[in-house]
Amino acid sequence: MPQPIESVAIVGAGNMGSGIAQKTAQEMFQVQMVDREEQWVERGQKIIKDFLDEAIERRIFSESQVEEIKSRITGVIGVENVDSKTDLVIEAVFEDFNVKADVFQILDENCGPETILASNTSSLSVNELSKATTRPDRFVGLHFFYHPAKNRLVEVIPAEDSSEDTIARVVQYCKQLGKVVIVCKDRPGFVVNRFFVPWLNEACLLYEEGHATPAQIDSVACEAFSIGMGPFALMNLTGPPIALHSTDYLAQQLNTPRYTGAQNLRDLVAANEMWTIGEDVDCDDETAKTIRERLLGVVFAVASQIVEEEICSMEDVDRGAKVGLRWAKGPFELMNEFGVDEAYRMAQGYTDLHGEGSGFKLPEFLQVKGQTGNPWVFEFVDAEIKNGIATININRPEAMNALNETVVAQLGALLDNLNDDGTIHTIVLEGAGKAFVAGADVKFFVDRLDENAFPKIYDFTAEGHDVLSKLENSSKTTIALTTGLALGGGLELALSCDYRIGTRRTQFRFPETSIGIYPGLGGTQRTTRICGVNAARWAILAGNWIGPKLAADLGLLTHLVEPADVDATVNSIAIDGKPSNKYTGAPVRMSEAVQAAVEFYSDENMGSIITGQTPEGFNDDNSYAIRQIKQISR
Repeated sequence: MPQPIESVAIVGAGNMGSGIAQKTAQEMFQVQMVDREEQWVERGQKIIKDFLDEAIERRIFSESQVEEIKSRITGVIGVENVDSKTDLVIEAVFEDFNVKADVFQILDENCGPETILASNTSSLSVNELSKATTRPDRFVGLHFFYHPAKNRLVEVIPAEDSSEDTIARVVQYCKQLGKVVIVCKDRPGFVVNRFFVPWLNEACLLYEEGHATPAQIDSVACEAFSIGMGPFALMNLTGPPIALHSTDYLAQQLNTPRYTGAQNLRDLVAANEMWTIGEDVDCDDETAKTIRERLLGVVFAVASQIVEEEICSMEDVDRGAKVGLRWAKGPFELMNEFGVDEAYRMAQGYTDLHGEGSGFKLPEFLQVKGQTGNPWVFEFVDAEIKNGIATININRPEAMNALNETVVAQLGALLDNLNDDGTIHTIVLEGAGKAFVAGADVKFFVDRLDENAFPKIYDFTAEGHDVLSKLENSSKTTIALTTGLALGGGLELALSCDYRIGTRRTQFRFPETSIGIYPGLGGTQRTTRICGVNAARWAILAGNWIGPKLAADLGLLTHLVEPADVDATVNSIAIDGKPSNKYTGAPVRMSEAVQAAVEFYSDENMGSIITGQTPEGFNDDNSYAIRQIKQISR
């Protein structure tokens, strides 16, 4: 079991470093924000203040919450002055190998032997950077996506000698930030930038070759990829120098001349200017086809290379695009949409642009797939087994792990295997990202209703019941890590487990009644059996939000712990085994909030409540009664 990260230092107080510090402090960590001079530390603190002030205006945080967040951030002047007992130090300085190496030499000399060092880099070799220290086993790469307090993706890049414990502790830290984590190989560009940067440069080449204007290219790109901003608008947002630096670096590291920054991009950077995009987006069909196939082709080709080189899975490639870049669909999903045979043709067309002898090749598996034309099949549910504990990861964070036909089928098949495995005594369910499971996929129901395919809805619900029964009746100890959102079907999934572990970020809700339906996967039954009829009425009929403390008082959470204590709690439960009685039929603690719910939703009051009237004993101006009646009457 990895020792939790508790103290963190961020070296570099610029936009990225201050953002990482802010997000880390938001999640209750004590943070040191470090830079060479006081003016840079103060600048970083101002950046954080401005972001948090905006959050107050948007009602994301209260003023008191913002003051608490800022109080967790300590400014430190001088890298050598980082607290030697810090658990994790993240370097977030300028993307220059020598500058970063110098920082790590200082950190290596001044930090304690147990401190983990990490580099926030978008492209540099993590393995080479680790050689600047005497602790390559306690070194790892991180690639936070901008803005790190908002963007949920982070790539974790182990060096050759990174220990399993180091990787596990850093991944755990990232998950505590609510991040979607992709662990990938140390290869140039890692995952997302490996295909995104050539995509940007290809747009520049299309413009340079006279095929179309930036406005036309952006317009076609937005339509083809279902995105809000095209490549030129994105370069203006992040800065053309970053695009030039990134594409030149990939060209050099991968020995791929076509990745070398286009001349028009070089001229733009030299003149310190931005792209002039304009508003005339209309172009003829042939021009649009050229733009579309070039931009899709580069993404399809490079995404396939990523998988061939085993940098990560194709599911993670898609996940990186959807979470990190906010594309509607990832590269492999887009291949399925256009047809894999057509996708292969586009990828081959892009490959031909590199010329003979360039060394740029399409993977053989893409060629084979293109010839068959069969769509890619994605895995959204997987398991890791260690010491008799099987941890099932529902890995669909771009949709908040919502349950659709594929997820339910894969979860059911996996549970069959685990229930039959005599070496396993405990099954743990967790969701990737900030949600456990945010209910059933509404799109599935909408699509089936549009098709008038009610039997498919029935079959999906029946299969869902079957899967939840496999959990409820399992001979294994079953645990749901409900450390984030669990809504509707996701909460029903959790309630079928023996135990539910929550943290301060836990939020439960049955939202079904607000759209005129009721929980269809056992929520009306298991909730009643856990916390009693009256409390279940409060939760289900009114669709009230249930915070962590109230969930624990009701018994919907069996364990409420600090995020750092989740793993230890799992191990403790695994030792104790199954509960003697998981359905007590009454709240665990009759707190003031629970008492109010139980009294209001009594049998005697239900006649009045369901007709929208205030029950006897409650004044018409009683705020609690008004709120509950309003919830039910929506």
